Amino acid sequence: YKHDVFVTFSGEDIRENFGSYLFAALFRESVKTFRDEQIRRGDEIMPALLQAIEESKISLVIFSKRFAFSRWCLEELVKIIECNKLYQTVIPVFYKVLPSDVRNQHGSFGEAFLEHEKSHDLRPKVGRWRDALREASDLAGWDSNVTRLLRHIINNE
Repeated sequence: YKHDVFVTFSGEDIRENFGSYLFAALFRESVKTFRDEQIRRGDEIMPALLQAIEESKISLVIFSKRFAFSRWCLEELVKIIECNKLYQTVIPVFYKVLPSDVRNQHGSFGEAFLEHEKSHDLRPKVGRWRDALREASDLAGWDSNVTRLLRHIINNE
């Protein structure tokens, strides 16, 4: 593998907070993590991202409120699920969203798909995106709501 970890996320939601802490922790632990700024100037972005996914041992999928609004994130997720069926470990992280909202496309995920379905160009992709969200949300991962609750319970005892 060229990369230990590929991380897909909505930059709008996590780049300046959770994402910066996550990438700093991965760097501290010498985990080879693909970052989109590694794409060479002049390269086509989506093919480079899809190749990086293929070259990664693990994909970390950070689901957040704006994730499903990003066509890039959804396309990356489809590729990640394809790789998961062949060789790749996929770890979902539900950051301030419910796993059931991801699985069933409720809440902000439902709103995003209402927007996507308005576009005739995107309609052929919507079914693949929905399937990928369902499959990813069925994998064992981390739920920030539960983790925060457990931390609260532990610290108060």
